[in-house]
Amino acid sequence: MKKMAVTLASMLAVSSLAACSSSNTTKEAAGSSAPAPAATTAAVKEGNAKPVKLRIYAQYADEDTKSPYDYAVAELKKEMPNVELELDIQAQDDGQKLKTYAATGNLPDIFQSGLDIIDTFKKSNNILVLDEYVTKFGFKDKMQPSAMNTLVTEDGHTYAFPYAGNEVNLLYYNKELFQQNGVKVPTTYDEMMAAVKTFNGKGITPLSIFAKEKWPCVALYDMFVTRAEPAGIKKLDKGQANVEDAAYKSAAEQIIALVKAGMLPKGATNLNYDQAAALFHEGKAAMFINGQWEIEAATKALGDKVGYMYIPAADAGAYEKGKTAFSGSGGPGGYAVSANTKDKELAAKVAAFISLKYAEYKFTNRSNPIVATKVDKPVVKQFPPMMEQLSQDIPKITSTTAFAWGLSNPKFKAAIEDSAQNLLTGNYTVDQFVKDVNKAVAAK
Repeated sequence: MKKMAVTLASMLAVSSLAACSSSNTTKEAAGSSAPAPAATTAAVKEGNAKPVKLRIYAQYADEDTKSPYDYAVAELKKEMPNVELELDIQAQDDGQKLKTYAATGNLPDIFQSGLDIIDTFKKSNNILVLDEYVTKFGFKDKMQPSAMNTLVTEDGHTYAFPYAGNEVNLLYYNKELFQQNGVKVPTTYDEMMAAVKTFNGKGITPLSIFAKEKWPCVALYDMFVTRAEPAGIKKLDKGQANVEDAAYKSAAEQIIALVKAGMLPKGATNLNYDQAAALFHEGKAAMFINGQWEIEAATKALGDKVGYMYIPAADAGAYEKGKTAFSGSGGPGGYAVSANTKDKELAAKVAAFISLKYAEYKFTNRSNPIVATKVDKPVVKQFPPMMEQLSQDIPKITSTTAFAWGLSNPKFKAAIEDSAQNLLTGNYTVDQFVKDVNKAVAAK
């Protein structure tokens, strides 16, 4: 899938990993360690606290991972000058190096982890349950309410202090094209249909989507579902809803009707990101579907002409209510602590602090509002207009759903990906959609 750099960084807590290092530890990495004399002197100032060295396994690959880490370590030296962090750079190997560490009893005191690592280490008792420290350090109070799903796993426990928040799907639009062609930014399905017909009549593609990849197809369907069912595809994935329920069936009907009216470019299911994005970036398409990571590229291409709209709903009331229900999500992850570290409370305290400061830097200096925790410091690097809008929307989010790659039922995942893509062909009926998805849900 095509994502911009801002995304790769914001998904650290879910699944992405950084570049490999030829050695297990890199003490020389900027901000990763301090000279012993300085630490000792600082310890005297703090009441003769003993110098402590903790090994940390973290991303340190590019500006988007190095700068936040360096900032967090520098802030840690002010807060806990007796603590020295020895950086072990995270490898780009789907967690294999970390799993090997665990198997050989060489697990770092603190390590970045996503849900896969959490689930694996829970079974082998290699990861510390952080529930008491979440309370003791007041970490829960520092969380964005909309990002609580990144703090607690399905078993009700916390295994990592998160810094990355929920990523979201957005419906981008070209403000200039809407204004020049006298098209109202749609708030209802009827207005969306009117926009599609108007743009088609003027030779402009109403909505571009890289439907050769299946996840954007699922995202479009999920967006429509959330207008009536905020939990979207997540409920289907967990077997808590039926695709024949009104919210799910009507979303399919609406998409099919819009596709038949000419909403998408010809051959949409054969378009890759570059092709679909070019239509939007070059002013040939009025709208575009992608995650929030598209903000940087869209702004670079269109400047202040681009914005994102809230998803149209059945009526004005549903539209206003649905503004706080976003398609997309994140997952538990962040800085975890080894169950075998010598001083569990200290390691947990450091992990929590690093997470908070990592998020703080991302927000204030990297123009990235996709963070799990609240930030009360002024922004140094101003957000682009859409990021500013998103930063104001995030604290108001009342629900999130799931990305296709985050679905837990493999059979349902395959079925909804295929079925959502078929919705965009113009040769697929609602009955076929319901039958295909129902078959997968029943097979769970």
